[in-house]
Amino acid sequence: MSGCVWGAAPPPPPPLLLEALGRLWEVQAPLGSGSSASVYRVRCCGDPRAPPGAVKEFVVAPPARPGPARRPAARPAAADCAEYGFRKERAALEHLRGHRNIVTLYGVFTNHYSANGPSRCLLLELLDVSVSELLLHSSNQGCSMWMIQHCARDVLEALAFLHHKGYVHADLKPRNILWSAEEECFKLIDFGLSFKEGNQDVKYIQTDGYRAPEAELQNCLAQAGLQSETECTSAVDLWSLGIVLLEMFSGMKLKHTVQSQEWKANSSAIIDRIFASEGVVNSAIPAYHLRDLIKSMLHCDQGKRASAEKALCSPFFSIPFAPHIEDLVMLPTPVLRLLNVLSDASLQSEEEYEDILEDIREECQKYGPVVSLLIPKENPGKGQVFVEYANAGDSKAAQKMLTGKIFDVYVLVDYFSHLAEAGLAGILHLSGPPGFCPACMRAEPTSVAFHGCPCWRGVLSAAGVESCLLSPLPAFPRKDQSLRISLSPLRW
Repeated sequence: MSGCVWGAAPPPPPPLLLEALGRLWEVQAPLGSGSSASVYRVRCCGDPRAPPGAVKEFVVAPPARPGPARRPAARPAAADCAEYGFRKERAALEHLRGHRNIVTLYGVFTNHYSANGPSRCLLLELLDVSVSELLLHSSNQGCSMWMIQHCARDVLEALAFLHHKGYVHADLKPRNILWSAEEECFKLIDFGLSFKEGNQDVKYIQTDGYRAPEAELQNCLAQAGLQSETECTSAVDLWSLGIVLLEMFSGMKLKHTVQSQEWKANSSAIIDRIFASEGVVNSAIPAYHLRDLIKSMLHCDQGKRASAEKALCSPFFSIPFAPHIEDLVMLPTPVLRLLNVLSDASLQSEEEYEDILEDIREECQKYGPVVSLLIPKENPGKGQVFVEYANAGDSKAAQKMLTGKIFDVYVLVDYFSHLAEAGLAGILHLSGPPGFCPACMRAEPTSVAFHGCPCWRGVLSAAGVESCLLSPLPAFPRKDQSLRISLSPLRW
């Protein structure tokens, strides 16, 4: 529905270099394409510390194909569409610039060396994984409550801001919500269908499966050449977000569900059934709060639908959730934490400490410029290695390559988050034979946090941790080998 569809057919080969804002940018890879625009990952040449970016290039006209000549109006129509889309998205992003939950526009430029002639481009911040990709990763299981809460709060903050400015996004869906590894938050992208409330200049809005009832009616009437008496407002964005959150909770695509007659007859009952599913593992009270929040966004009467500001007051956001290990891996940050690298003896020997420090720095610099490297000799964080990269892309590459890397012992790598939310949470990393409680070696399934073992609950309680998820670590060869337990305080 929008100018750029993520995951669509591959775009034509991109140019190797672009000149923008007085700098040269190397085009590294295509990210997506649509009917009127293509998006590429770019990196600034000559400045390795500059963060990578994304260029959205609005195609003036599709390349000529062999065969019968096109109608004379085809190229001007395509050019007008691309120019209009460029101006529309530029105006929206410039007006909404500065909010942490909306993609940042760095600048605009004209690419005079495009294969199709001069093209208009937006230079944007490069974001990371989309909610669509997170849903694929958590298929049929659903996302963690921490992930859902984090996404819901960030998107509602963005919607409250843009609605206050008089804008309607009009194409909110999982592919248009992306994680910013640099700022550790979710952001909205793609304002190609956005419009000023009361001045809708786009005939067809929203995407199938995320389209509000009033927008569905408007689209149907427009196809028949008729005009709807009901105006689409900012409430259409709340409907879309409600569907996104319901998909994140259930782990299921709900396009066919929300288009069914059963949904139209009693959507509340279907939502209740989803939350009562035996496959749902989230605790009851927070789940009820989330259920009520989603229901408030999915009223068929747009006048009864919650606004973004009101939705932010839901009791769901007052509950402090801790992330799962999978969340930390899926949502990278510029800082890596390396575990089990240094022994206490290494920390006491200054010479050995410096040698290991240099070895780690040399290895880590293979994946990008290292801004800082810290190995605390005292708690908190004693013996852990914190590596800060210039950007999260390099950090992500290092995480992939360094996991399991051997220096003097094996190393586990995860992301160290600086999310400043509420309180402290602990992630417990421990070593031991999979399938046994590390405290008493009683057999327990490795997929849970040893909740069933009373002695292990005592260990957790003594450490001040109510529950945890375990990182998959290499098994020790003998049951009686000593354990290394590292409780790492994280700020959320």
